[in-house]
Amino acid sequence: MSKQMIPVTDGSRYIPYEMRSGNESIVYFTRDLSAEGLLKVYDKVSACLSGKIGIKLHTGEPEGPNIIPRPWVKELIQERLPEATILETNTYYKGQRYTTEQHRKTLEINGWDFAPVDIMDEEGTEMYPVSGGKWFTEMSVGDHMKNYDSMLTLTHFKGHTMGGFGGSNKNIGIGCADGRIGKGMIHASKGNDWGTVNEELMEKIAESTKATIDHFGKNVTYINVMRNMSVSCDCEGVGAQPVVTPNVGILGSTDILAIDQACIDLVFAMEEKDNAAFTERVTTRHGLRQLTYMKELGMGNDRYVLIDLDNDEVRICAKDAVKHVVPFEG
Repeated sequence: MSKQMIPVTDGSRYIPYEMRSGNESIVYFTRDLSAEGLLKVYDKVSACLSGKIGIKLHTGEPEGPNIIPRPWVKELIQERLPEATILETNTYYKGQRYTTEQHRKTLEINGWDFAPVDIMDEEGTEMYPVSGGKWFTEMSVGDHMKNYDSMLTLTHFKGHTMGGFGGSNKNIGIGCADGRIGKGMIHASKGNDWGTVNEELMEKIAESTKATIDHFGKNVTYINVMRNMSVSCDCEGVGAQPVVTPNVGILGSTDILAIDQACIDLVFAMEEKDNAAFTERVTTRHGLRQLTYMKELGMGNDRYVLIDLDNDEVRICAKDAVKHVVPFEG
C-alpha cells in the first residue's frame, strides 16, 4: 500500500505504524499504575535533567477526578526531585484558574501543597522564537520559564474537547503559553476567542510546543500517564465525561512525538468496544494532525521501540501492551 494513499495532513486519519518512515526512538512502558511505576519510568528518561528543574503538570480544576494522583507526584518529588518546582500557567477560559488568585485557591483545594508551584505568567510574559512554523514566528509564554534549566513534562494522557487528545504536546503547547496572550494566539480566530479548530489548532499547538522545547534543548523529557482517560480534558474538572476507556499504564521517552504517538497507537490497538469513544473524539476533532505536524517540524520520530519494563525490557508492539486491559469501572 502506498504511503501517499493516506494524506498526512488529514488529522482525522490514523496512519498505521507500517506506513510510517524514518528513525525509531525509545519509549518505555509499564502497566504499573502507581507511584512505583512512575518512579520506574522516570529513572529511564531522567538523565537529561539537571540544574533547576521544573515539572510541567496539569494540576486540575477544583476536585477534578482524573488528574495524576497527587500522592504519586509527591513521592516522585520526595524520592527523586526534592528541589523541583511544579510549573503551571493561568487559563484562557474564565474559570477557577483564570487569575493567579483563583489559581492559587484551586491549588490549595486540590492539595498541591507538598512542593512549590510556579504560575509562570504570574508576573509577566516573554516571547520565545518559533523556528520553521507557518502560523507563528514567536510564542508568548510565562516569563518565569527562563528561570529553569530543565523540564520534566508529566502528562495525564486523555481526550480533549477541542484537540481530540491531550498528551505531552498539549501539556506544553497550551500549558506553557501564558493565559492571555499565548493561549489567545493559539485559540482565537476571526474575532472568535475559540475560533481556531481542526488542523489549524493542532498545528498552532505544536508550534507553541516547539518554542518551549527548543528553549530547553536536550534538557526536557516526557512521561505520559494513561489512566482515567476521559474524552474530556482535565480543564473540565468534575464536569468531565465519564471514563469508558480502559487504563493502560505509564510511558516515558525523551522524544515528544514518539511518546504521544505511542499512546495513540495503544488506544487504537484496543478492541473497538474499549476504544470507540476515545478514537471518535480524536478523529472528529482532527487531533492526529498534532502528530504529523510535529514530524514535519522535526520535533521527533513517529516510529519507536516500545520497551516493556515489566518483562525484562523486551521490545513489544502496541497490541502486546494492551492485550490484557480490562474494561474501565468507575
